[in-house]
Amino acid sequence: MERNNWKTAVAFHGHECPGLAIGVRACEAAMSQMNLDRAADEELLCISETDACSIDAVQALTGCTLGKGNLILKNRGKQAFTFLNRSRKEAMRFYLKQDSGRRSREEFLDYLLTAPLEELFLCQRVPFKEIPKARRFPSATCECCKETTGEYWLRLENGKKVCLDCFTNYEREEDE
Repeated sequence: MERNNWKTAVAFHGHECPGLAIGVRACEAAMSQMNLDRAADEELLCISETDACSIDAVQALTGCTLGKGNLILKNRGKQAFTFLNRSRKEAMRFYLKQDSGRRSREEFLDYLLTAPLEELFLCQRVPFKEIPKARRFPSATCECCKETTGEYWLRLENGKKVCLDCFTNYEREEDE
């Protein structure tokens, strides 16, 4: 493991933990196996299947962020990350293998930071799927709360343009 990667991720995340180590090592595997550089814009994309600590390492080390639009959260509760290189039309998924050892938190952290990457992750080439770059939407004001939002997130309710927070969702469910 590259020590500077760990320091960078910890500084971003705020503390050391096994989840962050998983993210650091997944990034190292992706950057190495796919010959990637840190993303300046949207040339690199990550689809994360978790919203846990490891996603902070992805943001800190790869430059894939929610704000830039090149980090997509597809939360499945799995420690899995698919990295896409748009220029080479290449995609790989990195999934944390199950650990059969019974370890304390500290022992598990040490294991994650020192084990060979191939021992930690199942790495698979996956079909490259073209994902549109992030879009910008014009702003509009909710006619109920008067707050500004992107017009994509407005709904029409009783003839008024309302934000998702003011919108009354309509669902009909059968009583049991």
